[in-house]
Order: sequence, then structure tokens, then C-alpha cells
Amino acid sequence: MDVKRITSGLLGFPLVLIILLLGNKIIVDIALSIIAILSINEYFNAVKKVANPVKWIGYASCFSIALIHIVPQEYLNMIVTLGVPIILVILFAQVVATEMKTNFKDIAYTFIGIFYVVFFIMFVAFIDGMPNGKILIWYAIFAAWGTDICAYTVGKCIGKHKFSKVSPKKSVEGCIGGTIGSVILMLIYTYIANTYWGMNYPYLFIMEIGIILSLIGQIGDFAASSIKRFVGIKDFSNLIPGHGGMLDRIDSLIFLAPFAYAFFTIL
Repeated sequence: MDVKRITSGLLGFPLVLIILLLGNKIIVDIALSIIAILSINEYFNAVKKVANPVKWIGYASCFSIALIHIVPQEYLNMIVTLGVPIILVILFAQVVATEMKTNFKDIAYTFIGIFYVVFFIMFVAFIDGMPNGKILIWYAIFAAWGTDICAYTVGKCIGKHKFSKVSPKKSVEGCIGGTIGSVILMLIYTYIANTYWGMNYPYLFIMEIGIILSLIGQIGDFAASSIKRFVGIKDFSNLIPGHGGMLDRIDSLIFLAPFAYAFFTIL
């Protein structure tokens, strides 16, 4: 087992726990905004080998996460909906203003980074702001990090069949074990929520969304790996010992967050 990976995980988890359980919506939004800035900075540093991203608009987009629960709800949906075309307009205006010193490839990599990091993290804030959001957010965490932990453990113990060249260390056994383990964690969590917190979440529905979210989270992990392999790096940074960068740590969580938000809306 990787001692650094386990130690940093044990040290980081209480901080996540404190912020999510004790922090109000504004504090959580600010924390997520900081995480987004760290993550998109890692992304920009990674892709600078192949493009010259427009960093300022990426950082400005990250700051917008801190305003999600400050902006009146009646305006929020419109602002978020217009966010994509507004960013595209600004990026193409940059191309014109710089007389193509900033080119199409630069703004394409910038836009993908903003959508991949900022918009996906934004859904974590949306989940936290839902009714019973403090309870629901942990389903997303168990689906993402529960899968990571179980997949890593099972893969280390019995992983024999390689899954994909995108991430050579991952095994078929690890991927299956990760999904099964995360679903079990979510069902145990559902029992606690229903028994002690007065919830009435259906176990079958939780099992179904648990499988889907776990699989989507693993695709998110492979998505991050594909970016790193494309630009020739092992980790996005060395911010978190044993885990790599911030984006390495949250890649699966942010990838499944929009889908989790949709499922929780139904729930």
C-alpha cells in the first residue's frame, strides 16, 4: 500500500468533513471556488505544452462559484444558462482583439477547461444547496471516492486483467470491485439516513444510481488520465502527496456531479 496516499487521505478527509458538515452554503461555495482555481491552474499548466490558454477568464469563471448562493435564485438559472455563450463570446473577442495572437486552438483548450472544471464543480455547489443537501452530497462522495478506494484496494489484491491503455494500472477486477464497494457504502449510508435522520430514500433507487454514478466517475478518472497521457505528464501536480494534484483527486467527483444533481432532483 502507498503510505503517502493513505496518510494524505486520512489528513484531508476531516477537512472535507468539517467544511461540508459545518460550513453554510456560502462557505462551501468559497471552498469550492478555491478548489476550482487550484484545479484549473493545474489544467492550464498541463495543456500549455500544446496551447496558450486564456487563463484570466478561467480564473474569473472559478470565482463565480463563490457567488452561486449570493445571486437571487430568480436570476441564477438565467446566468448559468447564459454562461456558456457569454464565455464563448469573450474568448472569440480575445481572438479578434489580439489579432489572432490568441488563436482558435488556444480558446478551444480554454473553453474545455472551463467547462470540465468550473461547470462541473458548480454542480457540487448545487447539490450542497439542495434541500437535505448536506445528506445528499455524501452519496456523490461515496460514489466517487468510495469507488476510488475500493477499486484501488481490489486492484492491488486481485487485479490481473488490464482495463485500458489510457490508464495501464487500472484493472477490470478493480473497476468492478470499485463499483460494488461504493454501492455497498451508499446502501449502508441510506440505512443510517432512513433510520436515524428521518429520510425515506428507496434502496433500489439508491442502488441503481450508485451503479450509474460509480461508472460515470470511473469514466471521469479515465478522462483525466487521457488528458495527462496526451500532454505527457503523470500527475497534474504534486499538491497532495500520493494523490497528485487537486484535479487528480476530484476528477471522478466532478465528472459525476451533474448526473448526481439530476438524480437527486428526482429523489
